[in-house]
Amino acid sequence: MHLRVVANCDFPQYSGQSPAADRFPQPISHHRDERLSNNLYSFGGESVAAPANSIPAPERGKFSVSTTARPLKALYTPEQRRRRDATKWTLVQGILAPIQFAVFLVSLFLVARCLSTGDGFAAATVSIVVKTLLLYAIMVTGSIWEREVFGRYLFAPAFFWEDVFSFLVLALHTAYLVALFAGFGTPRQQMLLALAAYASYLVNATQFILKLRTARRDERIALSVVSSNSGSRI
Repeated sequence: MHLRVVANCDFPQYSGQSPAADRFPQPISHHRDERLSNNLYSFGGESVAAPANSIPAPERGKFSVSTTARPLKALYTPEQRRRRDATKWTLVQGILAPIQFAVFLVSLFLVARCLSTGDGFAAATVSIVVKTLLLYAIMVTGSIWEREVFGRYLFAPAFFWEDVFSFLVLALHTAYLVALFAGFGTPRQQMLLALAAYASYLVNATQFILKLRTARRDERIALSVVSSNSGSRI
């Protein structure tokens, strides 16, 4: 107590503050909120806590996140799946599709060899014609299959874009036949047209393969639901 009084008497200019206060003056803030900025620089421990404590906590349930997932849309309804499994045209499609793909691979090799070496034009031409005839067959039987399963010959919602692109494939293959039998273009140009038709066919085949995977996914989900329901009844 005595020392404190003496210090204030000897150094009246420092009364109420430490001697270091004049040597280290308060920093000047360049922020718009001068009160917040000065507190931040001078009394960091207090300034950080004060605004944080002044923020009200969100009410319980105000920012709740919904965990309900949107159910996946099945490719077939149960009735459509039953018709698909019952019709013979499903088996026809299952046979024609891999045959057409095998012919496509052989024909693609023959066409590439013809373009690169100039040999085997006749063999390449025959292979393209066979591939085109198989395409026509699978288009006709596919339309019948679509009618049996979905009630319409073409553009069922489940296969709308596949059918749209199939018409491009069909148009390019038909254009090749027209060029071949009408004698339009050189042999090389005809082979290039066949390659364009094959490229479109490959895209269309990929579309149908993806739809096949979707159908198998739906079947696995349906089986898991049935098994879980039967297990819950035990």
